[in-house]
Amino acid sequence: MRHRHLPTAALALGVVVLLDVLRVWLPSIITIFGRAAETPAELLGAFALGWFVLALAAPVLLRRTGPRPVGLVAAGMLAAARLALTAAPGGRVQLWLACAGLLAGLVWLAATAATVVRPVPGLAFGLAGAAVGHALLGTEDLVWRGGPLGWVLSVLLVGAFLAAQAAPSSPAGLRPSARPAALAGDAVPAPGGGAGRAAWLLVGPVLLLAGQLALTTAVWDAAASYWHGSADLPGLALPPARLAAVPEVAIALFLAAVLLRPPRPVARPLWPAALVVGAGLFAADRAGWLAAAVLLSAAGLGGCLALVDTVGERATVPAERVPAEPVPATTGPGGDTGSVAVRGAGAGAGAAPARSGKDSAAGPSAAPDPSASDGGRRDFAVVGGMLGFAVGSVAYYAAYDLGYPNGWVPVLAALVVAVAAVLAPPPAAAPVRRPVPVWTVLGAMLLTAVAGGIHRPAPAPNPPATPPAAVRVAAYNIRMGFGLDGRLDLDALTRAVEGGRPDVVLLSEVDRGWLLNGGHDTLALLAGRLRMPYVFAPAADPVWGDAVLSRFPVRAGRTRPLAAHGAPTGAQALGVTLDLGGRELAVVATHLQPPPGEGPVAQAGEVAAFATRYAAGRPLVLGGDLNTEPGDAAFAEFTRAGLVDALAAARPLRTSPADDPRTQIDHVFVSPGLTASGATAPRSTASDHLPVAVTIALP
Repeated sequence: MRHRHLPTAALALGVVVLLDVLRVWLPSIITIFGRAAETPAELLGAFALGWFVLALAAPVLLRRTGPRPVGLVAAGMLAAARLALTAAPGGRVQLWLACAGLLAGLVWLAATAATVVRPVPGLAFGLAGAAVGHALLGTEDLVWRGGPLGWVLSVLLVGAFLAAQAAPSSPAGLRPSARPAALAGDAVPAPGGGAGRAAWLLVGPVLLLAGQLALTTAVWDAAASYWHGSADLPGLALPPARLAAVPEVAIALFLAAVLLRPPRPVARPLWPAALVVGAGLFAADRAGWLAAAVLLSAAGLGGCLALVDTVGERATVPAERVPAEPVPATTGPGGDTGSVAVRGAGAGAGAAPARSGKDSAAGPSAAPDPSASDGGRRDFAVVGGMLGFAVGSVAYYAAYDLGYPNGWVPVLAALVVAVAAVLAPPPAAAPVRRPVPVWTVLGAMLLTAVAGGIHRPAPAPNPPATPPAAVRVAAYNIRMGFGLDGRLDLDALTRAVEGGRPDVVLLSEVDRGWLLNGGHDTLALLAGRLRMPYVFAPAADPVWGDAVLSRFPVRAGRTRPLAAHGAPTGAQALGVTLDLGGRELAVVATHLQPPPGEGPVAQAGEVAAFATRYAAGRPLVLGGDLNTEPGDAAFAEFTRAGLVDALAAARPLRTSPADDPRTQIDHVFVSPGLTASGATAPRSTASDHLPVAVTIALP
């Protein structure tokens, strides 16, 4: 790697490490501090925002100590926290390690901003590298993987980051104070205020948009899965029968928009418009628009980053052209008289000091970076931008507890980035023409395609030669894949499902890319381990809802959104028709959301009516997290519709909380004529619920 690229590499690697920590910190806030929605949403939000507010003190620390030592210490703490999280047992230890890592990462960003004028290349390559790496891991974070391979890859990542961070810095407007630009005849930033501030301020909104939509591998996969529905399965997502191009095209559009840079009169309206339209399509909450939202936002985000990249190589003047003026000689530590220094135009506070006589013998002294005095504003800008990231994240997901519209969050973040891109000044000098690194785009596309080949979904099953006499059905609220210890343990989740030996699995709280939960496609990860294809229906937004996994072919399906009735979180009823080899079984999966202080009576009635209509006389199984207990009014809605409690013989069958079950809120109902037996609730802490499983004998 050329010396002048080290700061870009350090920033890119640091972004990857920080994203790893964020993917643990965000779900830890919900699952550990939030205690499965037991903690009030206002207190949870205040705790989360407090760490970003605390980071506002970082620029003050940088003034007193200097950015270089603070940056090195913060980088070391960030790296240590990242490795410790892989070894952490979960629980409070994980929460506080993640908080410490987040704070260290924010301080590191501030220290980097104080010395790096041009963050766009490092930020762009960091986001792209994190997305491609997540794809290669099948959206399961490296931080959750133990074993020799996981540890080796984690140590290599952290070691590369620390090595790049500790290496001597390069000039060319990146870390100008670290090496004299004029000594080597390098370019120094052209005079002008506010160098790099806009780009650093946008780091927070860019991370929010990238993590929520544009560069989230799980959302790419979810968008591709909606392409594989049919007229018999409207609005539903299925495993791609062939490799879909959404991930490859998304990463290519992002990198090409950053690197190719069309003429500014074309780029200035094109990229901001694409970003805002993409965010708007996502906010519209239409599953069929998700792929278009991903592709437009990926291209628009990359293009807007290119537009705000107005400093660095493109906006430089050769050092020998910087007007020089003599500076009176200074006296060195030993009483020696230093040589006359050269001060470039625009020099001010933070300029490099005059060199000693010993140094001057080697050549002219540094032309100080005129933007060095602006470093204090850049570090405040990046910390303020990250506070915006926190506010946006909390505001979007708190809506599912507090019940207000949240579609404005990605749109507002997109508007902030778009306005900054439109108002960004043009480069102060003509661009330096360099070969376009086409290999970068092609390499990222190839790796993303390889990832899709590695993590191919289970093939669609064939119908059995003869109809089975009975079907084993399980219902499980998986809490987005996170156990009671706050860790994403997919192996434990798989064991919990397999403990019921099911042929059909009804899943609730299925996450396919929520930033709040780390951006994993929990459904695809679990379905791959179980070797069972899925059908997914959105409930809250296009990547959160309910699913059915089946060892039998799915012939048809339908989703029906349920009225909220005052509940803040969306709900739906998913009906699918299974081919049992000449016979059909109707299956309905749902997760009822009761209004505050009430039972889900109205939603229960809607689901019962939908299920009986959908079955149309065929054998029917209905199940999920119904948030009601036997004897409640909502429970009675199902029996009133003629359905039979399949778990009645095993009552009481308590399922929540998983470590000390006290309530019976996960249920399976069947149509009259079906016989249920062998009901169990296998013990596990892989979620905050226990799964329930029961054998359904067919007539």
